[in-house]
Amino acid sequence: MKNEVYGHFHPDERQFVDRAWEWVSHAGEYHEVKLTDFLDPRQGYILQSLVNRHPDVIVRWEGGDQDAERRRAIIAPDYRDLGDEDMQMKVLAITPIEQKFQALEHSDYMGSILGLGIKRSKIGDIRVVENGCHAVVTSDIADYLAIHLNGVHRVSVSTEILPLSALRSMESKLELMDFTVASLRLDGIAADVCRLSRSKILVPIKGGRVRVNWKVEEDPSFALKEGDMVSVQGFGRFRVMEIGGLTKKGRYHVQVGKFV
Repeated sequence: MKNEVYGHFHPDERQFVDRAWEWVSHAGEYHEVKLTDFLDPRQGYILQSLVNRHPDVIVRWEGGDQDAERRRAIIAPDYRDLGDEDMQMKVLAITPIEQKFQALEHSDYMGSILGLGIKRSKIGDIRVVENGCHAVVTSDIADYLAIHLNGVHRVSVSTEILPLSALRSMESKLELMDFTVASLRLDGIAADVCRLSRSKILVPIKGGRVRVNWKVEEDPSFALKEGDMVSVQGFGRFRVMEIGGLTKKGRYHVQVGKFV
């Protein structure tokens, strides 16, 4: 079964496909229950695809709320009721102590948490809110972070562990950009958004550092469409918001929203 699905995924994803299929097959054949760490949307898609292929396995997802991007999964034989399972997640509220603190960004909070030796897979969504940050974390690291996270980017902070129900929602801030392009190719649109030349954007694309909808995309000519989420390592993320009609010179009107 596993070999049959390899063709649906990028070669770089095979290691995760192997792990995910082991979780699924052990749930179906040995009645094991597996609670994963946080998975990104692409990993979630792969795991759900494998679960769908096994008639005796179910999965439950949880990331804090319906808007969560990174989520934990619990995989079990289909006779188990997963509704009351403890997904072992907490919210770490991080609050700058200084009244006139500099504006801290997602990357600042992430860097400080990872700097304590925490694996990325132990951290769910990090939401920058009005007076600090809400980070969803696995329960087993919550106390450690609450004790040892004293500063973020040279700003002193206080921490508090909250239940998942206290997670605050966050409206993503998008910088809207409008421009025209000769085609909807990945390299052309990404070059404009990242303010790079067409030749320089090829380096991260061919180096496997660009993802479209969380899947590695190494083809510069890949055609983007409305709704696509693109991430370029080192340059952030953007979403294709709208593709309009053609100009008189045959160029496409494109609007993207860059996450800031």
